[in-house]
Amino acid sequence: MAIRSDFWMTGFAKLHFPITIGGMQKVGFGIIGGGLMGREFASAVARWGHLLKMPAKPSVEMVSGLTLEELSWFAESMPTPPKLTTNWRDILANPDVDVVYASLPHNMHEEVFTAVLKAGKHLMGEKPFGIDQKAFNTIAEESRRRPKQLVRVASQMHFFPAAQKIGQMIESGEIGQVIEVRTGFLHSSDLDPLKPINWKRQAAINGAYGAMGDLGMHACSMPIRAGWKPLNVRAILRKVVKERPDRNGKMQPCDTPDNATLFCEMQDPATGEHFPWTLRTHRIAPGEQNSWYIEVLGTKTSARFSTVNCKRLEILRYNGGSDQAWCAIEMGSHTTYPIITAAAFEVGFCDVIQQMWAAFITELVTGKVPHAFARCVTLEDVGMSHRLFTAALKSQEHGTVEAV
Repeated sequence: MAIRSDFWMTGFAKLHFPITIGGMQKVGFGIIGGGLMGREFASAVARWGHLLKMPAKPSVEMVSGLTLEELSWFAESMPTPPKLTTNWRDILANPDVDVVYASLPHNMHEEVFTAVLKAGKHLMGEKPFGIDQKAFNTIAEESRRRPKQLVRVASQMHFFPAAQKIGQMIESGEIGQVIEVRTGFLHSSDLDPLKPINWKRQAAINGAYGAMGDLGMHACSMPIRAGWKPLNVRAILRKVVKERPDRNGKMQPCDTPDNATLFCEMQDPATGEHFPWTLRTHRIAPGEQNSWYIEVLGTKTSARFSTVNCKRLEILRYNGGSDQAWCAIEMGSHTTYPIITAAAFEVGFCDVIQQMWAAFITELVTGKVPHAFARCVTLEDVGMSHRLFTAALKSQEHGTVEAV
């Protein structure tokens, strides 16, 4: 199995930071965007002691948001309150900030991400890492000029223990020849047609990708990390709810797709074999809350996992006999980056968020991670997703199969 290389890592390894927290290296962070995901990161930092054998400890030094009132949670909830600002450029000028985590609407990615890199900071940015292919290319080119700055993309779902196990099965060749792959991210947050419109339903802010831009990298992370190459795509994109009320109750058009279903022809470069990949990113999926899943069918072993049951990994091993049966393995808290929680207990969203940040800190400080699927999403990975989503838009427009 040919796992994707990461050509952005050239020349990057073993960074060292001042030792200031209990003998452990400290990495200073600035958060640009004080919303949901910024708070999730700050929460992960506040309970960093939940992790074992970490090479460094993150410290949130500064947070920016639209208003200081919006940022009051950080002052009230964090053990050591960070500095607060309404000007994100203050974070770039702060010498105590080594790394910036940017969680912002998609139309701001190009300006902010490139400014972070020019300021000499390491970067973790939210997907899709640019509102479109052109914006991503600009960010990627800026990163190439600075190979010693670590740049990663926030996507946490593949850090569930069951997903990590599937990744190792792929990497080891235990799957055999790949027959078919299915991945997706489904939820019903927009099922109510009277839910007020937000920026994710507006192409000027979210981008034309719609649900693909917001959810797609999560569903792409493992197939792309496996090194499987999408050759072409036939996409069906749906605007299920075409208008929603604004804050004043006036109906406004929703000009991005709610649901995207992509049918891809994939190639495994290790074998040259082709196989189908079905990818679904749906904001209107009746019966779903926030369900991420992966299913890999192989000639030797098949495996599947869904966050609907976050402990359960299902495996089917084929040994040439007539009987075939899926067996369920309760994964518990067997995380890639060790934690204090007993292995028999459940993992949840906040745990895999912290696992993602453990991967980032480990790679930042040591220059390596335990295995390919234990790495955060790279620029190379997200670049592939942009090519796929751009082809999907063209496929929808013309009703054609488009090359990726």
